[in-house]
Amino acid sequence: MKVLGIESSCDETGVAVYDTTLPGAAGLRAHAVYSQIALHAEYGGVVPELASRDHVRKLLPLVRQTLGEAGLKIDEIEGVAYTAGPGLVGALLVGAGVARSLAWALDVPAVGVHHMEGHLLAPLMEDDPPEPPFVALLVSGGHTQLIAVDGIGRYRLLGETLDDAAGEAFDKTAKLMGLPYPGGPQLAALAEQGRPGAFKFSRPMTDRPGLDFSFSGLKTQVLLAWRNSDQSEQTRADIARGFEDAVVDTLAIKCQRALDAAGSDVIVVSGGVGANKRLRAKLQEMAAERGGRACFPRPSLCTDNGAMIAFAGALRLQAGQRDDAAVHVTPRWDMSTLPAVASAG
Repeated sequence: MKVLGIESSCDETGVAVYDTTLPGAAGLRAHAVYSQIALHAEYGGVVPELASRDHVRKLLPLVRQTLGEAGLKIDEIEGVAYTAGPGLVGALLVGAGVARSLAWALDVPAVGVHHMEGHLLAPLMEDDPPEPPFVALLVSGGHTQLIAVDGIGRYRLLGETLDDAAGEAFDKTAKLMGLPYPGGPQLAALAEQGRPGAFKFSRPMTDRPGLDFSFSGLKTQVLLAWRNSDQSEQTRADIARGFEDAVVDTLAIKCQRALDAAGSDVIVVSGGVGANKRLRAKLQEMAAERGGRACFPRPSLCTDNGAMIAFAGALRLQAGQRDDAAVHVTPRWDMSTLPAVASAG
């Protein structure tokens, strides 16, 4: 089944074609992402109305580009998947409207996909994918969650952030140290030049039981350290390294606990922060010590993209799930309410 996937939940327009007849990573026939970073940089954050307008401008050209790269004509598409939530309501409506229109015109089924389920399942697109049950760490600008995955659509929340998500903490910490938007990736790059141990920050909420996260206090520690420093370039790099080490260690400690709680040795990591090199190395080392494995999507599929939506949608379309012809979006959507998929096909 050839499924067209459309992602438009925030500030990236993503389109992909996933072919379920091809094995592993080969199933991703083509994908393209247009980022609105330059558009929003002037404002220091995403402006919802501008994001929606840019999705309108870019979506159809991206569909044409992706189909061309996949070597397919539009009438060869057998299903359409789109992000139905969570996200910015205007941005979601652009993608949903285009997806529903294409499905209606082609007389093929369409399904709305939960954005975070797309992230969660992205590592399963790679070769040698893990089989449920496993534990998933969803770590991005908007979410930091630990989820027990008993099957596709069968999710149990083990822990989540009580305030800032890890990616949001990266961005805010970078901003307070004067790094340009979006700061998270810039802070991670700067940390490469930092001296380990020059600044030691706490590992929040690791001194007590539980699987929840909190990064707001860590952000305050960094702010105080920066204000009381000489604010040289080396100091900036050292603080960035100390902050990144604190976040990575905290995530690893909580992942270890989550695996113990779930009785599993397989951790699946996805979301934008999942591309962080130090986090990947730490979790791979931790999983190997347990005799298990840590699974990640390729770095280009960690951030928002149409491939994860096409793949997650394909699993649900193959299982016979369909949406009606109305354009439905759900800006706030609890993933635990999703229906289970009886078979991944």
